[in-house]
Amino acid sequence: MLSKFETKSNRVKGLAFHPKRPWILATLHNGSIQLWDYKMGTLVDRFDEHEGPVRGIAFHQTQPMFVSGGDDYKIRVWSWKQRRCLFTLNGHLDFVRTVYFHHESPWIISCSDDQTIRIWNWQSRNCISILTGHNHYVMSAVFHPKEDLVLSSCQDQTLRVWDISGLRRKHAAGAPPVEEHRGPAGQPDVFGNTDAVVKYVLEGHSRGINWASFHPTLPLIVSGGDDRLIKLWRMNETRAWEVDTCRGHYNNISGVLFHPRQELIISAAEDKTIRIWDMNKRTALQTFRREHDRFWALVAHPELNLFAAGHDSGLIVFKLERERPAAALHANKLFYVRDKHVRVYDFQSNVDAPVLTIRRGQVGQTSPPKTMSYNPAEHSILLTSANEGGAYEIYNLPRDMNGGEPRESGDVKRGTGSASLYVARNRFAVLDKGQILIKDLSNAVVKQFKSPPNVGEIFYAGGKNLLMTTPSTVILYDTEVRAPLAELPVNGVRYTVWSADQNTVALISKHTIVLANKKLEQMAMIHETIKIKSGAWDDLGIFVYSTLNHIKYALPNGDNGIIRTIEQPIYVFRVHGTHVFALDREAKMRAIQFDPTEYRFKLALIRRNYDEVFHIIRTSNLVGQSIISYLQKKGYPEVALQFVKDPKTRFDLALECGNIDVALEMAKVIEKDEYWTKLGVEALAQGNHQVVEYVYQRVKNFDRLSFLYVVTGNIDKLKKMLKIAELRNDTMSRYHNALFLGDVEDQVQCLKEVGQLPLAYLAARTHGLNDEADAILAAAGMTQAPPVLPNAQLLKPPTPILKQFDANWPLLSVSKSLFEGTIGQTTSAIAAPMAAIDDPEFAANAGDWDDDELDIPELGEAKKKPAGAPGAGAGTAAAGDAAAAAAGGEGWGDDDLDLGLDDVDGLGLGAPAGPSAAEFNPPAPGTRVNDIWMRNSSLAADHVAAGAFESAMQLLNRQIGVVDFAPLKPHFLAVYQAARSFLPATASVPAVTAAVHRQWDEDSRRVLPFVAYTSQALIARLQEAYQIFAPARFAEAEVHFRAILHQAALTVVERHAEVDEINQLIVICREYLLGLKLHLAGRDVGDSDAKRSLELAAYFTHCQLQPVHLQRVIGVAMTQSFKLRNFASALGFARRLLELGPAADLAQRARAVIQRCEAVNADEIQLNYDQYNPFVVCGISLTPIYRGSPSTACPFCGSSFKPEHKGKLCTVCCVSQIGAQASGLRLEHRP
Repeated sequence: MLSKFETKSNRVKGLAFHPKRPWILATLHNGSIQLWDYKMGTLVDRFDEHEGPVRGIAFHQTQPMFVSGGDDYKIRVWSWKQRRCLFTLNGHLDFVRTVYFHHESPWIISCSDDQTIRIWNWQSRNCISILTGHNHYVMSAVFHPKEDLVLSSCQDQTLRVWDISGLRRKHAAGAPPVEEHRGPAGQPDVFGNTDAVVKYVLEGHSRGINWASFHPTLPLIVSGGDDRLIKLWRMNETRAWEVDTCRGHYNNISGVLFHPRQELIISAAEDKTIRIWDMNKRTALQTFRREHDRFWALVAHPELNLFAAGHDSGLIVFKLERERPAAALHANKLFYVRDKHVRVYDFQSNVDAPVLTIRRGQVGQTSPPKTMSYNPAEHSILLTSANEGGAYEIYNLPRDMNGGEPRESGDVKRGTGSASLYVARNRFAVLDKGQILIKDLSNAVVKQFKSPPNVGEIFYAGGKNLLMTTPSTVILYDTEVRAPLAELPVNGVRYTVWSADQNTVALISKHTIVLANKKLEQMAMIHETIKIKSGAWDDLGIFVYSTLNHIKYALPNGDNGIIRTIEQPIYVFRVHGTHVFALDREAKMRAIQFDPTEYRFKLALIRRNYDEVFHIIRTSNLVGQSIISYLQKKGYPEVALQFVKDPKTRFDLALECGNIDVALEMAKVIEKDEYWTKLGVEALAQGNHQVVEYVYQRVKNFDRLSFLYVVTGNIDKLKKMLKIAELRNDTMSRYHNALFLGDVEDQVQCLKEVGQLPLAYLAARTHGLNDEADAILAAAGMTQAPPVLPNAQLLKPPTPILKQFDANWPLLSVSKSLFEGTIGQTTSAIAAPMAAIDDPEFAANAGDWDDDELDIPELGEAKKKPAGAPGAGAGTAAAGDAAAAAAGGEGWGDDDLDLGLDDVDGLGLGAPAGPSAAEFNPPAPGTRVNDIWMRNSSLAADHVAAGAFESAMQLLNRQIGVVDFAPLKPHFLAVYQAARSFLPATASVPAVTAAVHRQWDEDSRRVLPFVAYTSQALIARLQEAYQIFAPARFAEAEVHFRAILHQAALTVVERHAEVDEINQLIVICREYLLGLKLHLAGRDVGDSDAKRSLELAAYFTHCQLQPVHLQRVIGVAMTQSFKLRNFASALGFARRLLELGPAADLAQRARAVIQRCEAVNADEIQLNYDQYNPFVVCGISLTPIYRGSPSTACPFCGSSFKPEHKGKLCTVCCVSQIGAQASGLRLEHRP
């Protein structure tokens, strides 16, 4: 029996599989209904409306509903989609035992302890028939899967087969309503019809019958009851009779059914066993036993080879044998086993034919072959199975495989071994009981040697090499020199798949794929949350693999993606072109078509095959958010532009790749200030001040626009900005512009208008405008002038020497991006045409400089200035306004100010700039050192050093179950800072950062960050912690030991031997931390609870401390016990103390205690402490967990806890979750 899923819950009384989804319903004795996803292992939903135990449950075959019945006498119909009860059917007068839907009609059948069977119409919500005749509890009632029959079992020791064809005729389409001709239940109506009649009554059981089932296709019935017997019945049109009896259970049988596809009977009973029976021979084939749980329910999946059984503490989903077919691929042929035949599938001709009959034992009694190895030279196969602890068989295939009748196997050579495979044309290797045997074709041993420890499987690795797997590593082993060549730490490898050129191998675990080269050097690792089933390499070097739900691909660098979804698991053996060739669970070949464009595109980018990239862009419709995100992540935003139509996304991508033209185009389409602002920032960073000017105009950022004109030396437009500020009544902007221009008259006038006469006087007097200064003084009514500082300086702006407002600033001269040409030839269909600044519609639509938007009353009578008029300063503004008024304009807009924006080509905003224009193309960014470190290592410490805290947290969570990272924060920062050097620069420039490597290598794949924490450093810190512990500075010692424990999680070692040192160091820190926790808790208790204080002191003596420290701890416990007259305990502590060889004074005290205590040898206080029974201390309750008691542990420090604390935070290491599933801490980097 292969267990696929188990739950822990209250007693399960009923089960039901969903026919399509991977769901199972379980009804519990506490009244709850649980909906589980057995494929993902998660609880989907819970339904709690029944009162008391729920016994019956069933899914509808097509509708999103299920029905349940319980001890509250009610039948409830539920919608799993709406997650609620739809309605309740009332009518039964006692416990409802079973409920089922009819396979065609809208009916529900139920049976009850009220001795009746009822059939309900769930559409009309009425009871349409009551079947009476049983005179005891009716335990089960089911519809026949095809015919109009009902089978019921009862505690009156009978089975009844009911004919309900009359009920079907009555309720067929077009029949009169039920109420018009319904007579008494089960009795003929006025027309002589009956709803349901008893066809057969089967008697033979000596006690009550608990369950009965129809065979899905044959006229057979199987039943089981309290007499512990399983009876097989046969029926025909006229009668039914007992065929045989199966004996073997030694308690009540709860459920029994036929295997849907094999000639087997499966039964579950209260004797805690599930038994498999041969339906023809009526003999027991196999028994599966639980230690403490009785079975109460048994159900088979309607479509798949799955079964489920409910027991006292949950449920188990299982299948009887593995469904993965044994297969071997060679050239264009796939050899595989189906049933009792070896078959061959030719990929060229698509012909599938049996070629050989092999020996197969009874299903359920023997295991099918699990692996196949093919020898093309001898045209033979080697099959390995798990029978009898492992066995292999060698079959010679016929040379003629033209699709005729399969031949008999003939002479078959056999042997024992848990794994076997061909390693040469006349040699094969066998793994048997820790030995590797090399045998010839006559099955004789030619070489034998001991395998490395814990090897569970062997695989071919080319030539004289083998791949050997242990629970935690994969070993490349040379059979000639009998020594390992390489070792790769990978947990639980199940299958290996070599590429066609034998240069790359995929190591497949349950949830992990590791890609490695032929030297077993890791290239990439892919993690999946769902189980991985199989995989194969395609012609391009892409690994295509299948999970329970998907067909996926993995690139050589570790990137992966989904190809398509599958309904049922498949086993992939070949990928060619656009087809995946795979076997399903029935060992039938399936050719699944798919589109490889996505992974071909990604592979071309990785290999820098840009011709292929261009070809795919031009010829495919590769679109989607995933491909866009991938291109952004990999540094190809210019390529992502080819796939994007959304203006906002195109805008972001254009900024990312520095394409100002496309960004400007999209900003006009979007028309939002936040996007204009982003464009202005990027354009300013590139030095494209003409676009910056245009952006500032669009968002009316007058202050920045004025400053831009200052730094570009554009005095004319700066004068216009002064006029604009005056008309906008913006005093600060007006004063700044006057200050930028050095226009003293306007500065003084501005200060006068805002009432700052003293400042206006000082400005006029300082700049030599004495008449204006006297006038200000007179206007202010002052007789004495404010003093002017003798060292005052004039605020005159420097005169621009190089004016560059007609052209952009000098730009970085770089070659064009590889993809720039492609992008330049592509015009977005959704892009708006670029508007010229003097376009009449421009001001109407955008209104950037329009007086209506600015709401300036003074401009109401202004007229448009002629296009060629020169710009006017403060003195000529009135004349310009008068001329505009004479022309009868609409007010002042962009052209009023004559900002020189008529020449769109000069701005570079109209037609694309010619070759002479200086455009900025940023160089393609290289790979960051942080990314290189992350790519080269899978250690948490290296990810922390790279600044990838999130991925480091994920690694620590998977490896050691860390859930609280706050205590690790200072260590994260220390590791991060240690991998960098900082060179201070000038005060206004940030420091120059340089990466610090462990050792430099020209090959970037070997570059790794500096190691902050090493085993030697931690050992030195441990010695410091010992020195703090010795003088009883316990609080300080606790901080030191916990810091060492946390630093161990971020340590990197160079040698495998150092891994053991770190693991030992973790154990030491755990023991000291637990001991300190006990001591500090005892100190807090003090004299208020002498018993508890003494117990904690006793527990402390069982922590694995250094002998010198343990002597002090035992001495304290001895003294404390003696003072509290617990002489027996004190005697034990004293003897333990003498065994450690303490100092003379301590030994003398111990002997004195022994002498005094031997006379009394009794305890006044009874402690929860047994020094002779080995135990560990729970880290939360601080109580002993004796050997054999259930416990759970912290996956990091290994501290033990009682089961009720599972899921809580470990109180010893303070970072990991108690009982979390973890793979183990990885400290050693292996390339």
